[in-house]
Amino acid sequence: MSDLLKHFRTKQQAVGSEKVYHTQCPYCSMQCKMELIEQRVVERKRFKVVPKNNPTSEGRLCIKGMNAHQHAVNKERITQPLMKKNGEFVPVSWEDALQFIKERFTAIQHEDGLNALSVYGGGSLTNEEAYLLGKFARVGLKTKYIDYNGRFCMSAAATAANQAFGMDRGLTNKLSEIPYSKCIILAGTNIAECQPTIMPYFQKAKENGAYIIAIDPRETATTKMADLHLKVRPGMDASLINGMLKTVVEEGYVDQAFIETRTNGFDELKTHLEAIDLKEIEALTGVSLTLIQKAAQEYGKAGSGMIFTARGVEQQTDGYMTVRNLLNMLLVTGKIGKIGSGYGAITGQGNGQGGREHGQKADQLPGYRSIENIEHRHYIADIWGIPESELPRKGVSAYEMMEKIHEGEITAMLVLGSNPVVSNPNALFVEEAMKKLKCLVVVDLFLSETGKYADLILPTSSYLENTGTMTNLEGRVTLREAAKPRSNEVKHDWEILCEIARVLGKEKYFSYESSEEIFNELRLASRGGIADYYGITYEKLRNNGVYWPCPSVEEEGKGRIFEESFAHKDGKGVIIPVENYVPKEHANEEYPLNLTTGRVMSHYLTGVQTRRSPTLEARNIEAFVEIHPNTAKKFKVKDKALVKVESIRGSIVVRSKFTESIREDTVFVPFHWGDNQCVNRLTSEELDPTCKMPGFKVCAVTISPLVDLTLN
Repeated sequence: MSDLLKHFRTKQQAVGSEKVYHTQCPYCSMQCKMELIEQRVVERKRFKVVPKNNPTSEGRLCIKGMNAHQHAVNKERITQPLMKKNGEFVPVSWEDALQFIKERFTAIQHEDGLNALSVYGGGSLTNEEAYLLGKFARVGLKTKYIDYNGRFCMSAAATAANQAFGMDRGLTNKLSEIPYSKCIILAGTNIAECQPTIMPYFQKAKENGAYIIAIDPRETATTKMADLHLKVRPGMDASLINGMLKTVVEEGYVDQAFIETRTNGFDELKTHLEAIDLKEIEALTGVSLTLIQKAAQEYGKAGSGMIFTARGVEQQTDGYMTVRNLLNMLLVTGKIGKIGSGYGAITGQGNGQGGREHGQKADQLPGYRSIENIEHRHYIADIWGIPESELPRKGVSAYEMMEKIHEGEITAMLVLGSNPVVSNPNALFVEEAMKKLKCLVVVDLFLSETGKYADLILPTSSYLENTGTMTNLEGRVTLREAAKPRSNEVKHDWEILCEIARVLGKEKYFSYESSEEIFNELRLASRGGIADYYGITYEKLRNNGVYWPCPSVEEEGKGRIFEESFAHKDGKGVIIPVENYVPKEHANEEYPLNLTTGRVMSHYLTGVQTRRSPTLEARNIEAFVEIHPNTAKKFKVKDKALVKVESIRGSIVVRSKFTESIREDTVFVPFHWGDNQCVNRLTSEELDPTCKMPGFKVCAVTISPLVDLTLN
């Protein structure tokens, strides 16, 4: 054999090394399926991503999904426990790390009480890990203080759906029904950038003649698709819907038969609307009366209709009531429980839906049970093998835990799957809270802004390495099986919880060998609850996923719910009057602009993962402030210049971005960056009184050119 042929054969063998990983995207709630192909070329690895057909995204992937693997193979990943010593992080063994936790947690609870320990979770954890985190807090630590970052994502919509319908499952219909809807309201959602793979459903609806109404203070890629854009003043969405409802009722677009047989509360709403002045609505919202009436008429006369909400209307201090008013619109027109008619809360996080169903939230137990309901408490206590009296009562919301730290009631925290220093409102207050803790343990892939304040960081597995179930935005439970081997020193989140429980003497409650074993306990714990997963098994999920509720193994779950009745005991939906609401904090003489926040397509949440993806990072390397050119002129701000944005709570430095697509009284900053680009250093700590959602979408700010102090 010639030397040239030998060289060719050797090179061919090297290039031929290939591994295929079947997985799904870790980012948004679409949970798109994919294959990741790892190819070894000589000494280098390269990756190819192939979309995989599935019922939700139909084989589509967005830019984030195509590059999700980049953070999982990033060399900055934490691969062994890190303990802070003399202000620096140094590697330690798992044995030493666990011994540290045992000593510190035990001492703190002895000194400060059981509730001095707290747990802060995340909406990207698998169902198994979300379930186990709730059990760990209440059984392993015996603390009432547990909440999660989903409080900032879905709490307004979830609470509204539970109160109006008796059940919250994200979407009341299959995504595949969207093309059959004749009128669609997109309220505070920029799906074109946040969930791009959902867009073809709406494009098909348009092709079928659907009329699309978008409600947003900004023009976005989503509003460009709409037939009508209501450019509402930030924080005035509930008032806008009151104007639409008044038009619907007065012009006779109500479904009287549906109202009489399937709802309660319409008479009270009608009386409330009679007192509404449409001219006042026009003044409050900044939207012309003509456009408000046009939107109401188009939705009212349509034979079918759907309403979708997201953070734009939900992240308000009246977010719960705003969503309730939109649900009023569905109920009075009878547009729910039918093909092409229903409600959808566009979940932000990958498992934002499942994450709140099984016990991460302060007031909830698995199966969407209430921690204050005595029957629910007894049922879960029996599953967990503890007396009901030992099960803690409800704690407080995520941001309120930060207040408890400042008050000295919480003195230690375990953070798993979240970055509260960046994601919470009034972020400087949260930074100070982290500094006050006697002990902070963070479980993460990377050193996050929160991790910098930790006493101990524990390395966790990535989405490629960790088996578990996720529940997507339409209530479909999917199985993501481990594809890629993990390094020896990295553990799964559920393993870490079990290890901590072991050293704390609670091993008998946490002796699991696999995620499937945890899921089977979750099935029992959810049985008979609103979110009933009992009939779902890993084997069934290996096909195309299963909708909940699924109370028996023989069932497959229903994609469309509320066809004949709602989940309240009397089977009826609940309509309530919603007052016109003006946020306590709004533009004033000192801070004359309204700030609103949101996402960009290439990043996810606080950017801990996407900012470790070279491809995604290159698309948006820094934060920015969108500002109308006319507004910029008043504040002497130039385009693409560094500027200071300031509220009563703090300031940030970002680059200006001129656009005529935003209201002149409003500026916009994305929330994916930390430190001096962290927009939540500006946002208000005021919370929705019902669901405890912070008002991220409205705060008063001023803007000014950044002065270079080095110049004379």
